[in-house]
Amino acid sequence: MDLKAVAYIDYENIWRGLVERGYKLTTEEFIELIERYANSIKVDIKAVYLYANFDIEEFWRSQTVFEKKGFYTRHVYGKNNYANTEIRRNAADLELMMEAQETLLHRFSSFDLFLIFTGDGDFFPLVRKIRAFGKEVKIIGVNGKTNKLLQPFCEGLDILCSLANKESKVNYNPVNNLEEGIGIISNLQISLPYVASTRARVIISRKTGCPLTDIKELINYMLNENIIFEREYPDQNLKIKKTKIYLLNLKHPLVIKVIGDRICELSERYSKIQEKFT
Repeated sequence: MDLKAVAYIDYENIWRGLVERGYKLTTEEFIELIERYANSIKVDIKAVYLYANFDIEEFWRSQTVFEKKGFYTRHVYGKNNYANTEIRRNAADLELMMEAQETLLHRFSSFDLFLIFTGDGDFFPLVRKIRAFGKEVKIIGVNGKTNKLLQPFCEGLDILCSLANKESKVNYNPVNNLEEGIGIISNLQISLPYVASTRARVIISRKTGCPLTDIKELINYMLNENIIFEREYPDQNLKIKKTKIYLLNLKHPLVIKVIGDRICELSERYSKIQEKFT
């Protein structure tokens, strides 16, 4: 008979570790990865608890997908979602540890095995606590992103990557979407008073069909090549009274090539936007 297991997933920790290894999994692919792992070690996962800040744009709309698959999601929000969604550092760690200890105290006989998906060394005290209660615990992390304290409790550091779909490992080249990205930003700036950075990334993702992680790479490439500039724009309608926007470098040869005759119209709009900065 398969062991009865409960799983606790530090989603952002695992997701970002996989991304850095080149595995950009969709929510559905991530769920399949957890199922493949359970099958590989022959355990019956009775409950899955997943912790993440679902305000982070890469995780938008993923919470519903997880819930429909029977995962118990915990939204670990930031103090100020308009400014910085990562202010409450270690909030997910605390939520996970408290819930795991509650399981130990109140549902001791329900599970034989505790699966903790993370590479964060802050969970070492929880591992000791679970073992002190006489329960088996396994750490599932990503190679290169798993703390040394946790490694003795890992069966293998590459198990998630080995189980991930090979098709998911894609090296994104921002040059492939460069001209299209410039065109999308210019169209937005002509039709809107200003283009907030978050909205720009979401729309570029939607129009190109690329995930937001790739679009962030595209934006970083454009910033490094001085194709766009990032500025803070004052807006009294927002809670923090300002937002970040992107401005195209109208002197860059590639921008001139893509925009063509619209460069004069954009230049006039930029002059009006510039007045807000002074």
